[in-house]
Amino acid sequence: MQLYLVEKNDKTISVGIKEMNSTMITPLLNKLSENKDVSLVRYIEKHPELVDPVLVVGVSKGKPEDAIKKAAQAISEYYSGMKIN
Repeated sequence: MQLYLVEKNDKTISVGIKEMNSTMITPLLNKLSENKDVSLVRYIEKHPELVDPVLVVGVSKGKPEDAIKKAAQAISEYYSGMKIN
């Protein structure tokens, strides 16, 4: 999954997603929604003007890119802690 910047301002970021993996996007959306500083989480998968799906994140506090990084880190820690017996 490759991410690229579509649009950004102080409180909102839009990120395009190439080679989208639905297995990863759902936990990311869930973690972003759990963050009290995130005011907007929108995932646009199908739209006539889009080539790739877009993730839009808005924050009431902090930087939107930091919110995405925090959510991705939490997901990484969760999966890296899984053990197979």
